[in-house]
Amino acid sequence: MLTGKQRSYLKGLANTEKPITQIGKSGLTESFLEQLDLALESRELVKISLLETSLLDAKETANEAAGLLKAEFVQAIGNRFVLYRKSKKNPKIELPRR
Repeated sequence: MLTGKQRSYLKGLANTEKPITQIGKSGLTESFLEQLDLALESRELVKISLLETSLLDAKETANEAAGLLKAEFVQAIGNRFVLYRKSKKNPKIELPRR
């Protein structure tokens, strides 16, 4: 569980990032979740964009993906959302202390 301070820190890091992938009308497919799982392991912090054709809500989709991938929801703005999960093999992001 992220603290407010940690979430704010991650929001700052995500601010300069571009979305690495998009979710279309198929929604959260198994292949998409596998791809996102690999991206979280290598990057730890990922930004995802929802296409307008998907008709999905960013916050609901983010929370669902976070639950399935054991990640943390960081933020959702418009049609984009950010997830964080500490890498098991090669952690890069140093979170502020609680």
